[in-house]
Amino acid sequence: MIKKTLQEIGQMIKIENDFSSFYDTAVKGVSIDSRKIGQGNLFVPFKGENSDGHRFVEDALRKGAAAALWQKDVPNPPLHLPILLVEDTLTALQELARSYRGELKVKTVGITGSNGKTTTKDMTANLLSLKYKVQKTEGNYNNHIGLPLTILALEEDTEIAVLEMGMSGRGEIDFLTKLARPEAVIITNIGESHLQDLGSREGIAEAKLEIVNGLQDNGLVIYYGDEPLLNEKLESYMGSAALRTFGRTEKNDVYPIRIEQNDSGSTFKINGTNEEFYLPVLGTHNVLNALAAMIAASHFDVPYEKMNKGFSSLKLTNMRMELLEGKNGEKIINDAYNASPTSMNAAIELIANLPGYKKKILVLGDMLELGPQEEDFHFTIGKSVDVEKVHYVFTFGKLGKFIAKGAEQSLSGERVFAFTEKQSLIEELKKHVDNETIVLVKASRGMKLEEVVSALQ
Repeated sequence: MIKKTLQEIGQMIKIENDFSSFYDTAVKGVSIDSRKIGQGNLFVPFKGENSDGHRFVEDALRKGAAAALWQKDVPNPPLHLPILLVEDTLTALQELARSYRGELKVKTVGITGSNGKTTTKDMTANLLSLKYKVQKTEGNYNNHIGLPLTILALEEDTEIAVLEMGMSGRGEIDFLTKLARPEAVIITNIGESHLQDLGSREGIAEAKLEIVNGLQDNGLVIYYGDEPLLNEKLESYMGSAALRTFGRTEKNDVYPIRIEQNDSGSTFKINGTNEEFYLPVLGTHNVLNALAAMIAASHFDVPYEKMNKGFSSLKLTNMRMELLEGKNGEKIINDAYNASPTSMNAAIELIANLPGYKKKILVLGDMLELGPQEEDFHFTIGKSVDVEKVHYVFTFGKLGKFIAKGAEQSLSGERVFAFTEKQSLIEELKKHVDNETIVLVKASRGMKLEEVVSALQ
């Protein structure tokens, strides 16, 4: 993490006050949460519409912060303390990260996409760790605040940083990639998330492709080659980076030639090598995420023969295809972190084709930020459920009821349950699970369906 004196920080960002009496104060790391202050941290408060972090500056200093930023339009800065007055605290945080990034010798891999960013990040970091000292984005620190904090947390001897880049609108990925300056980038796919803000899948593709804008000379673009929008837009790419694709079909540079799934993961083989790989993560879509990670690792000279070791120690961020066991012996796939039509279809396909269970239950909630066609997207998800392979569908939320309406097109009403009250859903669901049951729980993050998972355990 960043380790500087305040005098050195003053050379990295513009400071508006005289802090010369604190020049020798040493800072170690940066925090934006006064409740989680580490010894020697630089505390960065933000001024929001409903709350103002400047109220906690003195408390943060008492708890061990070495110094704090202070936005100059906020009155009464305690200048007798180690305070750095800046025009805007968020801009100062970003500029500090930009300056620190410029000092580091670290190489970076940037990852974006509508689905699978975090999983691909975890896989890429694991594979690269076979050869290098690697750090990665922690949690969901993937935006205009989180990415600067991730960069400022990098150790000086870190060799590769794997950085997730999220967005809700145009220009956001452009900012993040130019801050990170990646040697390689991955675009996992183009789905329907953020249709509400970007209007079309074409708009989403254009926003995701901004990640190429920060790519360093002679870098690498890895993308999902079965997506026509990406192929079309990259046909006219004139930069110095190499382009490599992954996907299901043989037209890609890397594709699976065999996939076998069980209830704990997938065994697969790919073109170009005789190695057989085992991925301890559920879902064919996650095999595709693994292919992207493998291309990135190979680019940095990690050989295929070693990659099983990287996969074997893989632990995904919570609530992403997390296999758990309930009180009645039922298996639960907790995929409640987020959802879009693309990821929902992939999860349903996994459950439908998973062997070894007599009863398969879907618990599906609202998918958010889908724009004016949101009801149609939900109805189509329900209509696509295979009546021969799925036994019950439970839905939650105002949009979830459209999944239920779609499911009733093929499943009888006795097999479809729609709820807007979570406890009622839980009580009914408990009547249908036993030790030969597998339950998928999936929805957008705001629906908090992990509460259903907890109730079954």
